[in-house]
Amino acid sequence: MTDILTILLKITVVIFMAGNLLELGLRLDLKAALGGLRDIRFVTLSFLWAFVLCPALAWGLTRVIPLSEPYATGLILLGLTPCAPLLPMVADRARGDPNYAATFMLLASAGTVVQMPFAVPLLVQGLTVSAWTIAKPLLVLVVIPLVIGMGVQILWPSVAARIQPFVKKGTGIDTVLMLILVVIIYGKGFLGSIGSYAIGTQAVFFLLITATSYALGFGMPPRQKSVMSLGLCTRNCGAALAPLFVAADVDRSAIVMVSLGIPMMFISAIIAARIFAGRSDQPVSPEIQELKRRSPADSRPANRTAGRADTSEELP
Repeated sequence: MTDILTILLKITVVIFMAGNLLELGLRLDLKAALGGLRDIRFVTLSFLWAFVLCPALAWGLTRVIPLSEPYATGLILLGLTPCAPLLPMVADRARGDPNYAATFMLLASAGTVVQMPFAVPLLVQGLTVSAWTIAKPLLVLVVIPLVIGMGVQILWPSVAARIQPFVKKGTGIDTVLMLILVVIIYGKGFLGSIGSYAIGTQAVFFLLITATSYALGFGMPPRQKSVMSLGLCTRNCGAALAPLFVAADVDRSAIVMVSLGIPMMFISAIIAARIFAGRSDQPVSPEIQELKRRSPADSRPANRTAGRADTSEELP
C-alpha cells in the first residue's frame, strides 16, 4: 500500500511542478518580466542570495547543528531550490511588485536548472547521482512547461486566457492531494523528527533568509525587496525532491526533511507577507502629489460653504 501511495505522490509532484510552471507561462507578461531583468541591482542581489548565500547558509547550518546526514541532505536540497510557484500569491499579499515577482520566478527557474546538477554532487554527501540524472527531470518539469506556456501566451493569447483558469484549478486540486499524500506517507516521519533538530534548523533557515535578505536589500524599494525575500522564503520543494526520487537507496528521512519544508515555507511566507505589506510603499504620481499640495487652498471655498450652511442651520 505504501508503494502505491509513494507512486501517487511522485505523480502529484510531477503535476504540481509542471502544472504551476505551465500556468505561469500562460499568464506571464513576458515584456514586464524581461523589463525587471534590466534592473541590475535586483538581478544581482536576487542571484547572489538565491544561488550563493542560501546554499551556503544551508550547508553552514548542517555543519553547526548536529543534524543526521539524511536531514542535512534535505536541508541542502532546500537551500538549492529557491522560489515556489506560490510566490505571485504571497507577493500580492505583501503588496509586492507583480512584474518583479515574474522576473524572480524566471531567474529562479533558470538558475535552479543550471546550478543543481553541479551543486548537488559537490554539497550533498552520500547522494550518488550524476549531473544529467538531476538535470533531466528539471528540464522536463521546469523548463519545458514554462516554455510551452509562454509560447501559447505569445502566439495565441486568447487561447492562453481561456485555458489558464483550468490549468490553475487543476494544479490547485493536485496540490491539495499532494499535501494529503505527504501527511499520510511521512506523517510519522514528521513526528519522529521532533527532537532531532530538523524542525528547529528549518525554522532558523527560513527566518534568516527572509529577514536578512530584506534587511540587506541595499537601496531597493520595499515592493521589490519583499518580492526577493518572499522568493527566497518560498522553496521549490518539488525540485528539491526530484534528485531524491531518481537516486537509489535514498534514506526516507531526507524526503521527510524536504517535505517538512512545505508547511514551514507556507507559514513563513504568510507571516512575512503580512509584515512586508505594512512596510510596502505605494508610489504616488506627480499629479496626486500636486493635488495634495493644492488641497488646502482648494478646500477653502468648500469650508466657507460648509460654514454658511452650518450658520443657516442655527438661524430661526
